[in-house]
Amino acid sequence: MLGTPVFAGVPSVSATGMVLMSPTTTGLLLEATGVSKTYGAVVALKSASLAVQPGEVHALMGANGAGKSTLVKILTGAIRPESGRIAVHGRERTVHSPAEARRSGLVSVYQEPSVIPDLDIRANLRLTETPLEPFRQWVHDLGLKNLDLSRLARRLPLASLRIIDLARALAIEPDVLMLDEMTAALPANLTERVLEVIGLQRGGERSVVFISHRMIEIAAVCDRATVLREGETVGVVDVTAGTEERIVELMLGSIVEGLPERAGETSTPAAGTAAPRLTVRGIAVGQKLRDASFELRSGEVLGVVALEGQGQDELFDVLSGSERPSGGELLVDGKPASFGHPADAIRAGVVYVASDRAEALLMQRSVRENIALPFITRIRRWGPIDLPAERRTVDAAVKRLQIDVRAGNEVRRLSGGNQQKVTIARWVAGGVHVLLCFDPTRGIDILTKQQIYVLLRDLAEAGAGVLLYTSELKEVQLVCDRAVVIFGGRIVKELVGAEADEAQLLRAAYHLRSGAVMPEEAAGAAVESATGDIREAGAPKDEAEIQA
Repeated sequence: MLGTPVFAGVPSVSATGMVLMSPTTTGLLLEATGVSKTYGAVVALKSASLAVQPGEVHALMGANGAGKSTLVKILTGAIRPESGRIAVHGRERTVHSPAEARRSGLVSVYQEPSVIPDLDIRANLRLTETPLEPFRQWVHDLGLKNLDLSRLARRLPLASLRIIDLARALAIEPDVLMLDEMTAALPANLTERVLEVIGLQRGGERSVVFISHRMIEIAAVCDRATVLREGETVGVVDVTAGTEERIVELMLGSIVEGLPERAGETSTPAAGTAAPRLTVRGIAVGQKLRDASFELRSGEVLGVVALEGQGQDELFDVLSGSERPSGGELLVDGKPASFGHPADAIRAGVVYVASDRAEALLMQRSVRENIALPFITRIRRWGPIDLPAERRTVDAAVKRLQIDVRAGNEVRRLSGGNQQKVTIARWVAGGVHVLLCFDPTRGIDILTKQQIYVLLRDLAEAGAGVLLYTSELKEVQLVCDRAVVIFGGRIVKELVGAEADEAQLLRAAYHLRSGAVMPEEAAGAAVESATGDIREAGAPKDEAEIQA
């Protein structure tokens, strides 16, 4: 049965524009009504409302750009709203900073780590007045053992920093803990610990506001979900069996049609016999990647599937020119290639799209500048840039990828999904022979994922070769013609078309024989495979191993 929309606590608006509170809002732990925020021409929040009851885990849902992160930042004092009302324990509050929000009992773990990179962990804890012993206990309980507090924050991997942020927030004992895509960059064992901790908050006096694109996590730990669309609250839903479709309807206005059919059945028949765009022969990187060999053909999307740390990072680093191999050879369009720098790969037509948009983009620069940067030398006339030519090329790429450029003055103003579109658009505009995509849809909403799927297929059908590493198994069947599976630094399996279902991919990723019993340590990954996410499987269990 679909979840029934519940609008208790969601305000209505009178003819005069005055916010009218529902009589059912008494006893709420946190209440926000009519919250709005604009950035120039961009309306980040139009009229957002959120009502959180004591002892509940409350999901905050919405497509990328719906205003989820903006609302959380307003509630915790990181940014100021234009209008709206915020109340904690029934008392209206005006929060001017995260420190003031902490004193009011509101603490958030944001999408990006809230640390100063060049300070050690102990110094970062002092900045937020975090009690040390509770922090140590939470870090241990969350699975990050043997953490050295004297380590510089920039020396730690993203997963460790996310756990540190969460442990710091929990040590403060907030009334409302807000988690913005907390699990997006975590391996399975840490994700499981986080979800356990969230579940423990249920039923007491404290509450959790949880943002995640993974429906299985929402179903596992959340009681209710508030859904935002285009900056407005459009519904509150009880999280029950079958709620997913209702949430998607609210997020998108209606169920979006147009998901690509199985790629293996819709791709050009010539892809199987086309000339190789990229040939990889015996590529090795120390003991991390050993004897990797495959061909990527023109017109083909080739999937790469692997558990965490099986050599996929090193493979993409070599192919993109970020790392030199210790053995093997590469051929691009049949010609030997050697990349000492990413610029060498780009000149050869081999380009890279990372999962971390912040690493790929100049966040303070415009959409136009970010897209034009790779091909700027082609539109110069003895020094000056041919601005009309640049504008035509960029506009064509923006239109093709349906990028929302209302905030075009700075890429950092775009939603995560639109930022990822910009990273792809720069290569679409400049031309590409081989597109290397490393988990490009991580943390992106359903609609933007679909747009990226269609784009990858279009690029392949136009003659490019696309190599796609994905941590979501469902994407392999949606987008890829074939898939190779890496285990222990070696390619151990190739699957084609209908063979590449989730069960076969997961077994191959664990290097299991057909019919073999999945080992106990794979249990966490098997649960996560319900959403197709295997990023976390085989994950390290402490900070030192994560760092390695």
